[in-house]
Amino acid sequence: MRKLTFGMNLSLDGYIAAPGDDIGWSAPSDELFQWWSDRVGATDLALYGRKLWETMSSYWPTADRQPGATPAEIEFARRWQKMPKVVFSSTISTVDWNTRLATGDAVTEITRLKAEDGGPMDIGGATLASAAMRAGLIDEYVLATAPVLVGSGTPFFTALDNWVNLTLVETRTFPEGVVLTRYETRH
Repeated sequence: MRKLTFGMNLSLDGYIAAPGDDIGWSAPSDELFQWWSDRVGATDLALYGRKLWETMSSYWPTADRQPGATPAEIEFARRWQKMPKVVFSSTISTVDWNTRLATGDAVTEITRLKAEDGGPMDIGGATLASAAMRAGLIDEYVLATAPVLVGSGTPFFTALDNWVNLTLVETRTFPEGVVLTRYETRH
């Protein structure tokens, strides 16, 4: 069975985006960017909701060929391009860049993917991750918490029907006061 991880940058008050989908507060330090890049390099399959897919696919497919791209951005872009991806959406009809589209029930498809042989999977996008969270499909949570309060926006966590007990497996401090915490789900 494959491991499914939900990880994102978030504000101290628990939001992955401020109102208006503003993520300007979450620009990572070079060290945190490298940590996320290494994670992409180790991910066997990434699961995206439509909005996050549109954000990622609007930049990373050509980021390695942009004037002024840093070596770290080039490395991340190439890792992202190579990484197999599944986009869950009922409103778009085509995807590209080593990606396939899933238009059916997300929980059913994620359950099927978890049961396959293979390496770790990451899930991103608030709506998609909340469906997996409510269905008990997430095995690990990675929170890169920035020292900012945004007041409202898109929450990292969704309303749940039951408690989810977690075990802390890692903490790490990054520049600019970002604290990374990793938790595994206790089943």
